[in-house]
Amino acid sequence: MPVIRACSHCGQKNRIQAKNLADTGYCGKCKSPLPPIAEPIAVDETLFDEIVQNARVPVLVDFWAEWCGPCRLAAPEVASTAADMAGKAVVLKVDTEKYPQLAGRFDVRGIPNFVVLSGGRVVKQQAGLVGRDQMERWLSSAAPTRMSA
Repeated sequence: MPVIRACSHCGQKNRIQAKNLADTGYCGKCKSPLPPIAEPIAVDETLFDEIVQNARVPVLVDFWAEWCGPCRLAAPEVASTAADMAGKAVVLKVDTEKYPQLAGRFDVRGIPNFVVLSGGRVVKQQAGLVGRDQMERWLSSAAPTRMSA
């Protein structure tokens, strides 16, 4: 299940595979560069699984709900993290009201709740409001290290 992105130059809708969300691609129509995803992606269970299983960079998941005041306070920090970490991480948003079973998989009992995954595995989970500096530290420390031959 690809993510659909509109080209900022010609408006063409392009399908971006989960494994390429942190890469610079090119528009299928005008060949203009499509930079890495720099905003949180609202996901359902299918897209969540696709991205988490195939992302080549760490993934930050923000479990939130519309009625949650601290979640609304966290939203700009999450968006800034997505922008700052574009190309190095992918940021997902899961609405716990729409997808309670997805929140249940991670035993989310309080929101906002942040989970960092790398290689499909949880490397960090924390409930409560945190700033983008903390989120970016989590993502940087979760980045896969390159093995030298």
